[in-house]
Amino acid sequence: MQYSPVSTKILSCLYTSDVPLSNRQSFENEIRVLTDVRHRNIIKLHGFCSKRGCLYLVYEYVKRGSLRKVLYGLEGKVELDWAARVKIVQGVAHAIAYLHHDCSPPIVHRDISLNNILLEADFEPRLSDFGTARLLNPDTSNWTTVAGSYGYMAPELALTMRVTDKSDVYSFGVVTLEVMMGRHPGELLTSLSSSRTSLSENPELFLKDVLDQRLPPPTGQLAEEVVFVINVALACTRTTPEERPSMRFVAQELSAKTHRVCERKLVRRVCN
Repeated sequence: MQYSPVSTKILSCLYTSDVPLSNRQSFENEIRVLTDVRHRNIIKLHGFCSKRGCLYLVYEYVKRGSLRKVLYGLEGKVELDWAARVKIVQGVAHAIAYLHHDCSPPIVHRDISLNNILLEADFEPRLSDFGTARLLNPDTSNWTTVAGSYGYMAPELALTMRVTDKSDVYSFGVVTLEVMMGRHPGELLTSLSSSRTSLSENPELFLKDVLDQRLPPPTGQLAEEVVFVINVALACTRTTPEERPSMRFVAQELSAKTHRVCERKLVRRVCN
């Protein structure tokens, strides 16, 4: 019999029955969400165990590990080309769109960051770590404590503790910019998200000055795709939540753009 490798996450192992409440809640949250979720770009939970203060979660094994490790490691310079980066962004977009629009009640992840996106050998992404995820109940106000990773949380969370899907949209935008830039947007994020400038007006300037300098600049139709992805990211990181697009719209637009580019390539091959 052939066994598939798995990965194990240990939330608590104090060898005592007194498990911290936060660990217990995170453990139960992951189980509750992932037992009902089925999507190719979301991590699969194979099982779980709680014994003598130790909390174990058993997931599918994802070969390359976190997107952060890949982006900032040797793979980011050698293997993570522009086509792979576009593929990662698309996969993550579809995963979040599934949570927001195809689950009932909708699920908000609340901690989308490079650390919580894992990559398969072919760079197919898996959204992971649902310890702080929340179900959006239409019959409640959905108030909660602030959760998320510093640098990826939506600005409105500093003023309100109400959970909405727009906070995930903002985090997705930050992740997308970071993947394309090869660094966290930081201060640039504020100026980009507030400018409302479309990159289609001067894409060459942006490609030269902002994109990951470790890679040769994208050219031709791939450059067109990259510029489109950046424009989508800027829309997602708008300061006002209501001005951000829905993740369903984002996922559909990213897929449509790729299909149009592929169709053009096919037509050119046939004509030549």
